[in-house]
Amino acid sequence: MAMQFETILYEVDDDHVATITLNRPDKLNSFNQAMRSDFKRVWREVQDDVAVHCAVLRAAGERAFSSGIDVVERAQRMAENPDPNPWSFEDPGVALGPKANLCWKPIVCAVHGMAAGGAFYWINESDIVICSDDATFFDPHVSFGMTSSLEPAGLRWRIPLGEVLRWALMGLDERMSAERAFQIGLVSEVVPTAELWERAHEIAVSIAAKPTLATQGTVKAIWQSLDMNRSTAAQLGGSFVQIGNPRAEGDVDRANPPRPEPKIR
Repeated sequence: MAMQFETILYEVDDDHVATITLNRPDKLNSFNQAMRSDFKRVWREVQDDVAVHCAVLRAAGERAFSSGIDVVERAQRMAENPDPNPWSFEDPGVALGPKANLCWKPIVCAVHGMAAGGAFYWINESDIVICSDDATFFDPHVSFGMTSSLEPAGLRWRIPLGEVLRWALMGLDERMSAERAFQIGLVSEVVPTAELWERAHEIAVSIAAKPTLATQGTVKAIWQSLDMNRSTAAQLGGSFVQIGNPRAEGDVDRANPPRPEPKIR
């Protein structure tokens, strides 16, 4: 029986691909407390379900992938607690991303429409990000007098520092286009809007067809290396090879390996 959630849709198909769909289109797929709880559950399900080899993250509706945090609910919560304990502060998006939840299955993120501010909790922690040609990326924090720090801290690992600063400091005065996002490496592919979901699933199916222990080890090794110097990362990589390869290689018939026609990107 498929898991049921309040703010997202979740399904797993016969290709070993899990599809997670943000499902608050009337709220521009902004995240609230319920969505934070849903994502803590869904990332654990993705990681623990042996039938899932790869996941696609996408969003319902036509206007936005996500506009970030639900500002209406946030205002209500602040009104209920106008003087919160500063030592109890918790990053509002800490539960949203796969890596923050120790999920090492490969994630393909399909972005369309607006991707603003807190949407980057998902984008920053996805392994492959593609977008539609109508996608725009921006950060409204400074325009509303708020420091932009949490999302840029993750974004600086994906794109050049100057681009991170421009994205954060321009606020609502500028939106990064899909073309520019591709130029700086924020996304690896731009497709027509009507083809976005199909293309994301196609990429995920290709990844899911490979031994899942190998893909998970690859994801975990690369992401954990970001916090290390070169020699420490190399040592970590060696341990991953010793741990994962003996089991993952058993899933491949070397005498008759799969040889699909490679595609040129």
